[in-house]
Amino acid sequence: MISLWFPNFATERLSRKEPTLDGRPFVTVAAVRGGLRVAAPSSAAEAGGIPPGLPLTDARARIPNLKAFPADPVGDARALVRLAEWCGAYTPWTAPEDTGEALEGGGAGIWLDVTGCAHLFGGEAKLGRVLTVRMRRLGFTARVGLAETPGAAWAVARFGDVERKRKGSRQDEAGRIVPPGGVRTALTPLPVMALRLPADVVEGLDGLGLRRVGDLLNVPRGPLTARFGEVITRRLDQALGHAFEPISPRLETLPMRVRVMPAEPLGQHTDIAVGLGRLLRQLEGRLRRKHLGARKLMLNLYHVDGEVRRASIGTSRPARDSDHLFRLFAERLEGLDPGFGIEAMVLTAPVTEPLSAEQIPLASRRLRTAPADLGAFVDRLQNRLGAGNVMRFDLRESHIPERAAATVPVFHGGSSASSAPATCRRPVRLLPRPENIEATAMVPDGPPAMFRWRRVLYRTAWAEGPERIAPEWWLKVAPWNAPWDLETRDYYRLEAVDGARFWVFREGLYRMAGEAPRDPLLWYLHGLFA
Repeated sequence: MISLWFPNFATERLSRKEPTLDGRPFVTVAAVRGGLRVAAPSSAAEAGGIPPGLPLTDARARIPNLKAFPADPVGDARALVRLAEWCGAYTPWTAPEDTGEALEGGGAGIWLDVTGCAHLFGGEAKLGRVLTVRMRRLGFTARVGLAETPGAAWAVARFGDVERKRKGSRQDEAGRIVPPGGVRTALTPLPVMALRLPADVVEGLDGLGLRRVGDLLNVPRGPLTARFGEVITRRLDQALGHAFEPISPRLETLPMRVRVMPAEPLGQHTDIAVGLGRLLRQLEGRLRRKHLGARKLMLNLYHVDGEVRRASIGTSRPARDSDHLFRLFAERLEGLDPGFGIEAMVLTAPVTEPLSAEQIPLASRRLRTAPADLGAFVDRLQNRLGAGNVMRFDLRESHIPERAAATVPVFHGGSSASSAPATCRRPVRLLPRPENIEATAMVPDGPPAMFRWRRVLYRTAWAEGPERIAPEWWLKVAPWNAPWDLETRDYYRLEAVDGARFWVFREGLYRMAGEAPRDPLLWYLHGLFA
């Protein structure tokens, strides 16, 4: 686990926006108890003797003409999230630290789980140097701590360099790597603040002469718990690895993920296209080995200035052919500005589904119109028009005709399978909602002899039915928002004298057992036959 700490994150974020502030003393201020106090000093202001929490008037007495800016914790949090996303170029598991655990003075931190990733950059030590150099290019001072537990990494990132300075060590002060099994040794000389304890607890421990983590390791836990609660023992166990400390990543770890990090930043669209082709071929190989196809792909471009630009595509069916996927990405690449250069490209497949080989008869006409060809055509449509603008029918488990199918985006997953097909004929056009008709039947429970629909009178020349359809027992309200409950329907196929053919139904039963006849019954026209 890596803890990446930015001791002057708030002020360095302002320096990136205002280059004239770089190297000059300035502070951010916040209103505290009716007065303005220093929230975060710049490194130059801190060197001039201005600590966090100092009243602004006292700060300007020490440094005349000191510039002050309003503190923006919300903006700092958003910038930290963006920076955590940018760190996704090195590991898919990143998360901004809880702002409640950040040190006062505008500090901030990011968690990076580099399990299985460090060897890609030449080892843990080299990865730590790469991170500090990259952050320095972005305008941030960063310190790296790497250990087996998040608590130990957090501690050495913030206090490991202080301990080395005290001992006169010449080790790299940008960060510290704790070897496996060396957490206890690394934590022993650090101050108790390294355990992320509340300020009042640290003050109480100082009054008892317990100023270093090693002091806490050598005293019984019972008296500490009785006086300070469980916070000390919990933080100790988390740092030593005796208790699990959950940390939620910013993004879910994606199983299908490939990356390319060129030797020099990419500045041309042609270079991006070459890199994308390489990523797609790598991903195709991984998908093929696992018999999977991608339904959605996301391309992240990490710029040298800290920006992250994205492009995504979707497919109507599982796909892994790199040439087809490249054509879908082609239109997206035109709108991506390389800016000052792209130093990393990451391609992920967040949605995958099984994709097996399909047997096509040698003499079949489907050789010319294979399903893959139709899928490629639909993919181009939805990526050009938008995933929500290309629809398909999705079958539903319902006997009610207007509920038997629904239109959904073509990319939307779901079952298109149904039970045994209906044995009775269905109209080629189903009305959006049944329309009321005035019907006259020769017998109460027989088909209409004539009916009026949309002010036109039709006489029945031929009728077939009834086909009785009952609703699901758990349905209470009609699907077209009618003010009555669903009832059993009797459907009839009618042919008028002029040749028009209709699908009509009678709502409800004419006579229930033990009841008097119901009159009148309502009739509806629901569909039209060819």
